[in-house]
Order: sequence, then C-alpha cells, then structure tokens
Amino acid sequence: MEKKILGISAFYHDSAAALTVGGKIIAAVQEERFTRKKHTPDFPVNAINYCLEEAGLRIDNLDAIVFYDKPLLKFERLLETYYAFAPKGLRSFLKAIPIWLSEKMFLKKRIFDELKACGDYDKKQVKLLFPEHHLSHAASAFFCSPYSDAAILTIDGVGEWCTASIGHGSGNQITFHKELHFPHSVGLLYSAFTYYLGFKVNSGEYKLMGLAPYGNPDAEQTQQFVQTIKEHLVHIKSDGSIWLDQSYFNYATGLRMAKDEKWATLFGFPRRNDEADPEQHHCNLALAIQQVTEEIVLKMAQAAKTLTQSDNLCMAGGVALNCVANGKLLKANIFKNIYIQPAAGDSGGALGAALAAHYMYFNKERKAEQNAMPHPYLGPAFSEKEIQSMNKKVRAVSHQHKHFEELAQEMAARIAEGQVVGWFQGNMEFGPRALGNRSILADPRNPDMQKKLNLKVKNREGFRPFAPSVLSDDTKDYFDMETDSPYMLLVAPVKAKRQKQLPENYHDLPLWDRLYFQRSDVPAITHLDFSARVQTVHQSTNPRYWALIRAFKKITGYGLLINTSFNVRGEPIVCTPYDAYRCFMSTEIDYLVIENFVYCKTEQPDWAHKDKWRVRFKMD
Repeated sequence: MEKKILGISAFYHDSAAALTVGGKIIAAVQEERFTRKKHTPDFPVNAINYCLEEAGLRIDNLDAIVFYDKPLLKFERLLETYYAFAPKGLRSFLKAIPIWLSEKMFLKKRIFDELKACGDYDKKQVKLLFPEHHLSHAASAFFCSPYSDAAILTIDGVGEWCTASIGHGSGNQITFHKELHFPHSVGLLYSAFTYYLGFKVNSGEYKLMGLAPYGNPDAEQTQQFVQTIKEHLVHIKSDGSIWLDQSYFNYATGLRMAKDEKWATLFGFPRRNDEADPEQHHCNLALAIQQVTEEIVLKMAQAAKTLTQSDNLCMAGGVALNCVANGKLLKANIFKNIYIQPAAGDSGGALGAALAAHYMYFNKERKAEQNAMPHPYLGPAFSEKEIQSMNKKVRAVSHQHKHFEELAQEMAARIAEGQVVGWFQGNMEFGPRALGNRSILADPRNPDMQKKLNLKVKNREGFRPFAPSVLSDDTKDYFDMETDSPYMLLVAPVKAKRQKQLPENYHDLPLWDRLYFQRSDVPAITHLDFSARVQTVHQSTNPRYWALIRAFKKITGYGLLINTSFNVRGEPIVCTPYDAYRCFMSTEIDYLVIENFVYCKTEQPDWAHKDKWRVRFKMD
C-alpha cells in the first residue's frame, strides 16, 4: 500500500508543506506565497490545504505527518547555551523562554490545534513524526537526486545542535559521519557579515553574495580582511570544520548577530546603515567573507569525499544556495556529479521530512533512477476560468491566443524590442528561485536593462545582478560550464570570447561607474567578475519557457533571456493571477502573460496610476 505522507516546516522561517504518495512528490509549496508575508514562520495552513487538495486527501487519510526537526532538542540547546554563557544574555533569555514554554515545548499540541484549520480529523489516527533538522535537509537532497549512492553535505545556520553534517546516502538509508555543532556555524558566520554589511539576516545573504564581486580581489585591503577574519573570527580546520571566537559574536545569547563595536575596531569602519549606498570597503569585506566561505565549503566537500569515497555529492541547507561557492566546488572536480536541492533552505525541510519518513521510517524500497523530483514545478496552477474571473474582477484588458506558438513569437519580439515581460505559466516553482513559471523576463543584450529592472521594476538596490536562462544546448556558447544547471544554483564565467576589455583603472572607478560598464555582448547578465548565475532550460521539463527562448533566438541569434523572480523587493514571488496582475500594474513591466492571455500595460484601465496597485511590503 502506498504511504501518504505530509511534511511540514514551520515556526522559524520559510514555512512550507510537501506531500508524497508512494515516494512520489505530489505537491510542495511555501506558505509565504499564499499569505504574501515573505519568509513567514507561520504554520502553513494554506500550503497544507493546497497539498491535500492536489492529492484528493484529508488529514485522516495520511499515514504520517512529519515535522522537519526535533523541538525538544532545540530547547535543550537553548537552555545549555544560556547556562554556558550566563550571566550574559539575560535580556535575550527573558524574551525567548516564554515563547518556548508557551508555543514550542508543547509543539505536538500546537500542531494538532493548527491542523484543525485544515479540516476535521481524528487525532488518534494521526501519526506525528519528528526527524532531526539536518536529516530532513539531507533527505531532501539525496532522496530527490538520481543517485543510489552519494556523499551528503548539509550546511546552514543551525538546526537543533547541528550546523553542518557530512553523511552518506545508500539505497533508502542515510547515515552521518560527522557533524559541526552550535555555536560554530558557517551559516551564522555568513549571516553575521550579512548583518554587519547592512542587510537583513535570513533574507539578505543573497545581497551579500551579489555585492562580493564589487570587491577588488587584488586590493591589499581585501587580502587584509581575509587574514583578519581567519585570525580573529574563525579558525578553519583541514576538514572544513570551524571554531568561531564567540567574543566577537552576539547570536548565541543576544539580540544581534555581531558585536558592532568590536567589529568596527577589527575592520576599521562601523556597521553599514541599511539603506546607505555601499562603499568600496563594504564591497571588499563582502568579497573577503565570500572567499572564506568558499574555502570552508571546499574543505568540507573534500572531507565528504574522503569519508564516503562516493563519486556523487548531494547538498542542502541554506549555505547550499550560495551559487558562487557551488560554482567553485563544481570547478574543483572533487566529485563527478553534484545535485543541489533547489529548495535547499528550511522550506525544503518539509519535503525532506516526508521523504525521510517514507524511505527510512516505513523502510520503502528506493529506485534512484526514477528521480523523485524531476522538476521544481510543484505549486499551484490556475485554469482559464480562474484567469477570466480575475479579469472581470479587476476589469483587465487582455487578448487570448489560441496557439501558444504565436504567443511565444509575439513576446519574443517584444522582449527583443526592449520591453519587460511578466511571465506566468503552469505550476509555481518550489524554492526561492523563479525558474520560468513565475518570472520577469528581458533582453540580456540591452546594456540599460539591469538598471531599469532594479530601479523601475524590482524596486531594489541598483548593484543587484540578474541571472540568465539559456537553452540547455546553447550553454557552452555563452558560459564556461560543462554541466546542466536547471535550478539556477551554479555560477559560471561568461565565455572569454564574449567579454570586453576592461580599462586599466577599472577597479579604481566608483562602484556605479563599474556597474554600468559594458563587460560583454550580454551585459545585463554579466556580473562585475564576468560571472553569471546560470539556469539551463530543457524542453522536457519546461516546454513553454524553452519555446519562448527559442523564439527569441530565432529573432536575435541569442538563445538566452534575463530571468528574475516575478515580485518586487520585500514581497514573495507571485502565486495567483491576481498577484501577477497587481505586480504588473504597480511596476514598469510592459507586458504580462498569464497562460495564453496577454496584457499590454497601456491598454489597462488606470494604467498610469501604479500607486493605486502598490502594496507596501517590509524591506528585505
């Protein structure tokens, strides 16, 4: 009998739900997409309801509900940490303990109570399981990979005690060889720099990674920052395990990540204000911590290879979303094959929890060649009737194509003319990346497009880079990459033949002058270090997106597009047709495509009054 299992992650950040039947993933989605609260920690009622509806199930039909970590182990870590650091951290302790006592010590009861919003059920019939946090991460990577045998590397902030692990997946089992424990954490180290450089923790790590290439790798200051980090903040051992000097950090018992005054003395400048323009020393420090992080990840990967002797590596945990480090790991050729879970953060823990229960708790046979997660399009899709209903509700003006080929040709031509297109198709992506179903698309050849997208569409910092989606067969024409990257989790250099010569004083130019210097024949996706975060697009997994890029290639000769997530700064990626239309109307997106419906901005009622449509989100 096929086991029906619901996985849940909640109460920290990036709440999500996933449902598997017989080991097959039926649905997986983040709660933020429904509530419009980015990185929400709330119990994923909407996500659970969607998963159950997709499978045609009720809670009573489930064989197990699996929560992605062990809350009592987390509580143990909390108590032991405060005890070890006492009397420091009293303020943080007094703030945290009441929440733990009222909400998390009695998590079973809370889960049962929250599930009532998903329908009536018999509590006695529900089997509730609690795997460890890093097992959920490991399972999300290994059991979704095509490998029957693999080393498994998980790296994040912290689970219960574990902050990183090296494991081995074989058949339907996962065993762990090594763990790194709190407070020593690669994820928390990186987040401390995220905080100090003026970005929001658990959200701004992408920005830190994007800022790093603005640093000057040849500058004495950058090299000194690397040395300072290694001498004072982190000791890196040969196997990649680390020791952090807690006298410089505040996350263990405080309300901030780092001790600002000590860091200011260490690096020679104060913490950057959140909205202040980055200066060169901020960029150099961002590059320094990125380089240190890459060194740690490479050493951990080498240790995983030594311990398991496997040719394959599976990765998960928030640090696995650092696509620059992933690109360096790929280039190092430590492993023949690498699989990175596209929902590598806590949202993916819901999926991993369900799969761990299926294979390890229920001991079900695993056939790796079936590939449990052949694509990430596991969220809601919407019917023509639902789209028409939205059109009537907002008085939208659209025209409907009978044939998708005509639509693709029209939109490819619009993009080639310099228009920005909101692209909404099929099932929504699971994970933090938009991969062609909830995307904003534009022409990578346009040297002004990065500025336009950042400032007039996304409403975000001007230094943020954009990623290309490239036809899988054309990847080698544009990038030094020998493998597929379907989930936009690998960074690769733009081909040297496409790069333009930099002026001799390039690194001495002001940041914004460097940003807008044309570095290649696809300048809008070429970052300052000539890199790009690549998504390879395959006809087999996303035929509509593939057809659009192919139509663009027929017009321009270029088989790639800019692909950025369909949202503005501070909001989650759009989920519904209404979300897409509202975002379209509140920005300078020129055209919106929802399935076969096309919307032109200037044909919409009140199209000139975008403030009417704008929703104020918290800055990320």
